[in-house]
Amino acid sequence: MHRTRGTALAAVAMAGALALAGCAKDSGNSGSSNNNASGNQTCATAPKPAAATASSSQSQAGEKVDASKLRVGFAYDVGGRGDASFNDAAAAGADKAKQDMGVQAVQESTATASESEDAKQQRLNQLATEGFNPIIAVGFAYAKSVEAVAPKFPNTKFAIIDDDSVKAPNVTPLVFAEEQGSFLAGVAAVYKSKTCHIGFVGGVNTPLIQKFEAGFLQGAKAASNKVQIEDEYLTPAGDISGFNDPGKGNVKANAEIAKGADVIYHAAGASGKGVFEAAKSSGKALAIGVDSDQYHQKTVENAKDVIMTSMIKRVDVAVYDYIKAVAKGDLSQLPKRFDLKVDGVGYSTSGGKVDDIKDVLEGYKQQIVNGAITVSDKPQK
Repeated sequence: MHRTRGTALAAVAMAGALALAGCAKDSGNSGSSNNNASGNQTCATAPKPAAATASSSQSQAGEKVDASKLRVGFAYDVGGRGDASFNDAAAAGADKAKQDMGVQAVQESTATASESEDAKQQRLNQLATEGFNPIIAVGFAYAKSVEAVAPKFPNTKFAIIDDDSVKAPNVTPLVFAEEQGSFLAGVAAVYKSKTCHIGFVGGVNTPLIQKFEAGFLQGAKAASNKVQIEDEYLTPAGDISGFNDPGKGNVKANAEIAKGADVIYHAAGASGKGVFEAAKSSGKALAIGVDSDQYHQKTVENAKDVIMTSMIKRVDVAVYDYIKAVAKGDLSQLPKRFDLKVDGVGYSTSGGKVDDIKDVLEGYKQQIVNGAITVSDKPQK
């Protein structure tokens, strides 16, 4: 999601995907039941996918790199370190780089919800002027600022997460296949729903968050032709407060639960805390986290028992691999896109709530990796 969003959260199994079929507010049989036992779900109507073959994921683990001379600057998006989602995933990558590669100098600065473009540019200018190199802009909201600032510092390397629009020789995009991981979240929601009625809460209605929405809808509809889906955003494009308003997330999730949804997937940054609280207080709903393995996030610990899985967007891996590549002086080996094939997105199994459907998720994952299923990045309504 926006941020959205990881892991020094290591065990990201990943999973499947399903073929497209429809849309957010299509209604199906909301009275259908699902007893949550693998192989006994009545909401899922699609055939169970074939068992996955050996994993084709890639890993860069094991190589020792010395990055102790790097001075790394981080320009965080709204919510910053501690948002339990997108920014925390980036922070986890920084922390792992310190531990594994000896990075010692790290400077962090965080955007505010109402700040101007000038403020973002000033943040990047200050980091570059103070000699931080590389500088990592966490979030697509920094695109214009990176485009303006990077040419002024041609010897400074910049990376921007979730945007590939900046065409400059010293700027590296770090982008993800959010729709692929969200497809698996849609499948999981169908298999775990007791009412065959699920929901999506997006933070801000932008093309990026629409990728999360698109994959979730496609996965759910591919798994079931009966599922009913609530589909809502907290704020329109241009109002980024939707990523940092837990109260609004709580209200929206409660409204979806009141309509009958019993599994809610959020792609709303720090606003997801409110979604988790709504699921917990309802006593009947589960929630799907995003970006990080939110089951282990301290800031949402009081609601961990309703977090059935998280769509992990491995921003931590992208940040870590980028810092490693800079330290090695070779950016050419970075993936063009962090997708299922390289474990750039995935799902968490913490808490054990999706253990009984892991074979289903892995089967769909394999089909996506093999190209048998293509996941759209635009919602089909």
